[in-house]
Amino acid sequence: MALFNKNKTPEIVESDAARAHREHLTRSYTIELVPMKSLETARPHLPAGSTLSVTCSPAKGIEETQRLTEEFQAQGFDPIPHISARMVRDKAHTTELAHWLRDAGLKRVFLVGGDADPPGGYFDSILFLTDLLECDHGLDAIGVTSYPDHHAFISDEKLHEALHAKQALLAEAGVPGWCSTQMCFDAEVIEAWIRAERAAGLTLPIHLGVSGVIDKTKLMTMGVRIGLGTSLGYLKKNRAAITKMMTSSHYDPNDLLMPLSEANLELGITGVHMYTFNQVEATEVWRAETLAELADG
Repeated sequence: MALFNKNKTPEIVESDAARAHREHLTRSYTIELVPMKSLETARPHLPAGSTLSVTCSPAKGIEETQRLTEEFQAQGFDPIPHISARMVRDKAHTTELAHWLRDAGLKRVFLVGGDADPPGGYFDSILFLTDLLECDHGLDAIGVTSYPDHHAFISDEKLHEALHAKQALLAEAGVPGWCSTQMCFDAEVIEAWIRAERAAGLTLPIHLGVSGVIDKTKLMTMGVRIGLGTSLGYLKKNRAAITKMMTSSHYDPNDLLMPLSEANLELGITGVHMYTFNQVEATEVWRAETLAELADG
């Protein structure tokens, strides 16, 4: 029996090109993992060779992210470690991290500002990125954060300025980049934000941040534990919308991917960053069902 109620999403007419692109995004999404005890239950369900985004836990520190990254790499996965700028001690630590990235043969890293308070040697990811780019890092691409649906403590104006500043730093250094969006459930908000940023000169490829298959209670509980304040704020403000989406026991990522299907092609959405909260098994069931449905036409 299918895990999802296929009748709960309004009929959306997709062009052949948009449908093919949604299939590509579904087939190739990046799986975000959190350094928590529940990670052990996720491991058996990780597709061989898949791309894993290994987050940086405020409780366990950057060192645990490094350890897990090396472990996943040795097992044949393609891990992308997160580095939380506010957890980096100083410029010497930045150099150490850059050399670790190079020596480990890692080609991508994802930078977040982080919530460490007080911060270490860096107040935000712009300052950290500036120093990282001066190091011998060996990277092919660097990912940065973006916020279509606001931030709990930072104004939209400052978020906009920071994103474009990071784009400029990467361009000046000749290092390709991408931006991944925060988890958001409102397709209209996301599309409007991307259109505005593109008009303002954002050229970075965009990875769409999408919640994996997880029930609302688990989403709220785990969100609190890992500090997803802004996303939880959205849930609190939009309970009616979330309840409508969750007519089955699990959230269906197609509730976001399908309304954005045509825009994904037009606006340069080249990947999906899947926030699994370590609930990988259910999300992989969703992927298999979705790909089978797409194959059937």
